[in-house]
Amino acid sequence: MAMATSQSRINLDEPRYDQSTFTGRAKHFFITTNPLNLFVSGAKLDQAKDIVERYRKGEEIPGASEDDIWRAKQLYDSAFHPDTKEKMFILGRMSAQVPMNMTITGCMMTFYKTTPAVLFWQWFNQSFNAIVNYTNRSGHSPVPMKDLGISYVLATGSAVTTALALNNMVKKAPPLIGRFVPFAAVAAANCINIPFMRSRELLNGIPVFDKNNNELGVSKRAAVSAITQVVISRIIMATPGMLIPPFIMNYLNKKPFLQKRPWMNAPIQVMLIGAILVFATPLCCALFPQKSSLSVEHLEPELKEKLKSLPCVPDRVYFNKGL
Repeated sequence: MAMATSQSRINLDEPRYDQSTFTGRAKHFFITTNPLNLFVSGAKLDQAKDIVERYRKGEEIPGASEDDIWRAKQLYDSAFHPDTKEKMFILGRMSAQVPMNMTITGCMMTFYKTTPAVLFWQWFNQSFNAIVNYTNRSGHSPVPMKDLGISYVLATGSAVTTALALNNMVKKAPPLIGRFVPFAAVAAANCINIPFMRSRELLNGIPVFDKNNNELGVSKRAAVSAITQVVISRIIMATPGMLIPPFIMNYLNKKPFLQKRPWMNAPIQVMLIGAILVFATPLCCALFPQKSSLSVEHLEPELKEKLKSLPCVPDRVYFNKGL
């Protein structure tokens, strides 16, 4: 493997794989969400940070190949906040998404029939979401604790209300129908939680750039596009893990194996969902480019007029959609 020399410097400010293609984005997120990153020791993470920071300063890393530099960058990205450079709380890291979500979702879909169980697992799920949102908050314009608290209460309230209301509605429906209630509750919470968490962006707009990364202004319509994409990808991400297992579990529950071992319901559902999320999480993160774009014709009239007065009028503007 070629050495990372000064003649072939790596651009560590961009992902390794082409982000303009779905395949490139998928490769990037398979690495970013890899649960094995959780087992990397603190010493190795600090070593990875040291390599990345030294390399960015132009230093040579003796004996390091391109793969070594990229591996250090991937470990660095998995554990350190991009703005503050501080090590993130382990449960808030992207690599914790699969193991945490498979456990929480499996339990939500196992214990969905009683009110106390619904209250506990929907609360637990939204508490985990709050941890993720707080851990990955912007370092340049952090979300105030008050907004985080309101978002947490609204998301938890919407999830619990939806779950309890639907449970009451499907009491006389076939058992399979009741298994889909947790999905509806999670989808409802996402539709409330994410827009509220990013309400400042909706009110003030987000920065938009030209293809050369020069800032052109701020746009509320770009913010709407970004948040819509995130909500869609989050709901689609939850869909296979919450819609496929009910059919499997409904079938297995009629078999002697589970009838004699009802305690196996939760472990089986957790493993089923885990197997699905290992693929669904990175693939759904990759649905839309991180550096998303919008036609100038779809921007606010005032910003459109400003851009049309430029010497070189851009066709599209670009923005970070978030995760």
